[in-house]
Amino acid sequence: MTPLHFRPTLHSALAPFLAASLFACEPRAEAAPPPNDAKDAKANLEKGDAKGEKEKSPDPILPHHFLPEESVTTGSVTVRGQRISYRAMAGTLVVHAKGWDDVSQRVDTEPEKPKGDEGKPAAKMTTAEGSIFYVAYFKDGAPSESRPITFLYNGGPGSCTVWLHMGAFGPKRVVTPGDQHLPSAPYALVNNEWSLLDATDLVFIDAPGAGFSRIAGPDKEKSFYGVDPDAHAFSEFITQFLGKYGRWNSPKYLFGESYGTTRSAVLIGNLEVEHGVDFNGVILLSQLLNFSLYPGGADNDPGQDLPYELALPTYAATARYHHKLGADVPADLKALVAEVEHFAVTEYALALQQGAALPEADRVSIAAKLHKYTSLPIEYLRKANLRVTAGEFAKALDDRADMTTGRLDSRFSGPAMDPLQKEAEYDPFEAAVESAYVSAFNDYVRKQLKFGEGRAFHVYAEGANEHWSFEHHGLADGRWAGGLNVMGDLAVAMKYNPNLRIQLNSGYFDLGTPFFQGNYEMQHLPIPDRLQSNIEFKRYESGHMVYAVEAQLHALHDNVADFIRRTSGSPKK
Repeated sequence: MTPLHFRPTLHSALAPFLAASLFACEPRAEAAPPPNDAKDAKANLEKGDAKGEKEKSPDPILPHHFLPEESVTTGSVTVRGQRISYRAMAGTLVVHAKGWDDVSQRVDTEPEKPKGDEGKPAAKMTTAEGSIFYVAYFKDGAPSESRPITFLYNGGPGSCTVWLHMGAFGPKRVVTPGDQHLPSAPYALVNNEWSLLDATDLVFIDAPGAGFSRIAGPDKEKSFYGVDPDAHAFSEFITQFLGKYGRWNSPKYLFGESYGTTRSAVLIGNLEVEHGVDFNGVILLSQLLNFSLYPGGADNDPGQDLPYELALPTYAATARYHHKLGADVPADLKALVAEVEHFAVTEYALALQQGAALPEADRVSIAAKLHKYTSLPIEYLRKANLRVTAGEFAKALDDRADMTTGRLDSRFSGPAMDPLQKEAEYDPFEAAVESAYVSAFNDYVRKQLKFGEGRAFHVYAEGANEHWSFEHHGLADGRWAGGLNVMGDLAVAMKYNPNLRIQLNSGYFDLGTPFFQGNYEMQHLPIPDRLQSNIEFKRYESGHMVYAVEAQLHALHDNVADFIRRTSGSPKK
């Protein structure tokens, strides 16, 4: 995993370990298992569906890498004592790269054959196709005009969405208690009492190439693996989905985590400006909009000191969690964070701005205060020139040389791959919980959603790391010359639709996307002051995947459900 590849929403801990139990009735399959490829899909369509109703076949002249698929099952979930019956749709929709024209550009015919040759000219694809996998849950009996719908995705870039699906808001939840590496299978899959189905219908989307999503055709990586191609694919998927299921007039929301927040900033602009679709709200979890503020790679950007300042409150919260701080700091987490935030943007910021001109007495004073808030040795801090990256902090916090601290959730610790390394080589948090999420979903999707038999499930899109393009043509000022920054895109979307509401959710123990950085980005959006009131901030005593702590999942659910109800006009219950 590269420093910017967040493989988001990986996993963490909860509280009490719940006994394994499968909730609700066994889902009822209403469709045959989906075809494995376009050839089988076409054959199935020509034969007709399970009810004997023949569907229209795709154009036989045009080639197709993929065809849409759908498997429908039913189930129920109990949320806070309320039983909610739902339909679950597991399927795929086909999307194309930007510039696709379904009339004149989707095929290119080879030159006509000489007279005497039999057969028609062969047709071939001239652009790449993507088959985007999704799982949607619709509450039974709820009219679409008043029922909100929320599109959810993780980040990576190139991650599937098992984390939000199986850890946060789907009807089933995998249990991952504690802050240590979980035992191996079997894992507990339980009724999710904190599913968001009490407030909104849900659509979990896997990024192109991830999960059961696939890409094919010429230049497929270039067509889907990049900031702008990815956002275009998601906008095409969402507009198709609204039409397929008749949800154009529903209150609409985006929910992105980690790189998914980056995607949301670009995507909401695409949907509003290019497609004319206003959304009610954008919900951000573990935000990163300006990549130059990322604390993991700050040492590669000399002269940029903001990442160190914005990460410092997370360092302090982490040191406190591991009982590293002395009695001269506030015992209360929120009081400690407030004190460190003030220090970070005043004394610390002024010291870093002076660079080599910082007087020695001030250097000694700042090092002492950094030691007070981080527990790192003063000599280490002086050697680091008062600037410690997230990776360095994770490796240096634990005074045992053979241990390292988690990055996505700094409550976790694990054995160091190399005790002599300056930075950690892996994330103990990710290693601790990934198997539980991946194993539980692979079992659930095949047995209960009746999708994926005979197919491989890709946790991360193959090749996304190598081929991902961070080049971005922003809505505000055209192409970005420096590091990726999509703050301008979100600002344009908020000005284009002044009713758009934003909710930022952050974990105190997230070294990948520090909570103070998220606040900074939102408070520096180029928007009128009056639009700042459209933004609300929520913090949690958890890491990158806030929902990995059961008590914090409860709080996240309540905050998001309340946000949706307040901004959609839907009733309280």
